[in-house]
Amino acid sequence: MANPQFYLREDTPCSDAPIAFADFGDASNAIAVRIEPGDDARSLLPHLGQLAMIDISFPAFGDGRGYSSARILREAGYEGELRASGDVLIDQLSNMRRCGFDSFAPSTPLDENAAKTAFATWDDVYQKTVDARTPIWAKRHG
Repeated sequence: MANPQFYLREDTPCSDAPIAFADFGDASNAIAVRIEPGDDARSLLPHLGQLAMIDISFPAFGDGRGYSSARILREAGYEGELRASGDVLIDQLSNMRRCGFDSFAPSTPLDENAAKTAFATWDDVYQKTVDARTPIWAKRHG
């Protein structure tokens, strides 16, 4: 498996190929799994400690189920690599990052400078998410 195009973690990207979500139950030693739209990320919660990487597939940019999967996993305490792969677009990078993605493997390579700009688009945010930034309402009202 190729390394992701954008990797926003301090450690090394997971080099193991992710196994399909459906096969994960039979592979007790797997450290990387791939979630497709429609897979229930909550099924992985008892196994988060053994997983170095969870690859969440975006087969079409308009399918937002992967955002929910990412947030479920991060809010449950998953600290490993969370990779967005597939039809990942520049316009999505900032919001994907806010939901907990820290690794990006778009099927079509993205412009490096445009991606850097996208990751830094909004200094202040309105919604609370898993990226630990303080939302504007909390800054105003404590």
